[in-house]
Amino acid sequence: MPTQKATIDKELFFLESADLLCIAGFDGFFKEVNPSVPRLLGYSDDELKSRPIDSFIHPDDRNLTGKYRDKLKSNIPLLNFENRYITKTGEVVWLSWTSIPRYNEELIYAIAKNITHLKLIEKDRNELIGNLTKINHSLKQLTYTTSHDLRSPVNNLLSIFQLIDTSKIWDQETLQFLEILKSAAEGLKDTLNHYVDALVNKDLLTVKVEELDLQQTFDKVRNSLTSLVESSKAKFHVDFSEKKTVKYNQYYLESTFLNLITNSIKYAIPGEAPEISLTSKQLEKKTQLVYSDKGTGFDTDAVNDKVFRLNQTFHNHPDSKGVGLYLIHNQITNLGGSILLESKPNQGARFILTFKD
Repeated sequence: MPTQKATIDKELFFLESADLLCIAGFDGFFKEVNPSVPRLLGYSDDELKSRPIDSFIHPDDRNLTGKYRDKLKSNIPLLNFENRYITKTGEVVWLSWTSIPRYNEELIYAIAKNITHLKLIEKDRNELIGNLTKINHSLKQLTYTTSHDLRSPVNNLLSIFQLIDTSKIWDQETLQFLEILKSAAEGLKDTLNHYVDALVNKDLLTVKVEELDLQQTFDKVRNSLTSLVESSKAKFHVDFSEKKTVKYNQYYLESTFLNLITNSIKYAIPGEAPEISLTSKQLEKKTQLVYSDKGTGFDTDAVNDKVFRLNQTFHNHPDSKGVGLYLIHNQITNLGGSILLESKPNQGARFILTFKD
């Protein structure tokens, strides 16, 4: 009685299984197939058993399949082998096989799963990666060309400063402006040289991270914006006493300060001087930088996650390009950190940058 029950269960398993179950001979023909096989391939039982198995396999996969079939004939099991079959209607399906040989009986017991949907997903993913690689290469070339070409006019500008005889200039304000312009040009030259060197050395995927002094970096960026800061009458409240340093990339941190400060000045409430606050915090295994201003701000609920996307602008300012916040977001997230924005219309913006130690 138990034997009969077991036999019935085996038959049900064979008949009802959604996977493809089959028994094949060493001669290359199907001996038995469960209903899932003809249902997927579109051939009847008789058609499947009357033709060599190779005739159902995609032509490009027959040689490789034959090599693995020879291993089965040598009593070597086959696990997770993938190949393509052609259905009766000409459709290509991908199957993943697990096959166990019965050497003495010259039979192969096999189970196959239809993985066509996984292969389609993999194909789409590979195409996406390929397209992103091409885009990344184009962007890299554009950045290299732009950085390289801009160095010539910057060098020409620096040469002009060397030709100017400041001993003949008595006005102190003019001398101060010339020094500001020279300092800004030298800073631009250093930045362009860094970008070119990074691209040549393929250093973009291995960004240098080091311990940076927050106050020193902030002062450097603020000095490069002296004219803009003074003309806007911007006020700063800076407190880096809780955490004086951060592990980050030097140029990324300078870019972060530069973009945040210029945005605060650009989007100040008309008629009011920009007011900017920066504080640092020490969290467990992380450093946090809180940057806030009292500018026009915007409705974060309305813009949702678009704020950090490329070319997304939310004001009518003529200089708005939607690049600054995109750069800040990508730089910090690529190095394992995060950025959070809190803002409401005419109530300023508050950025919380968390750096990975």
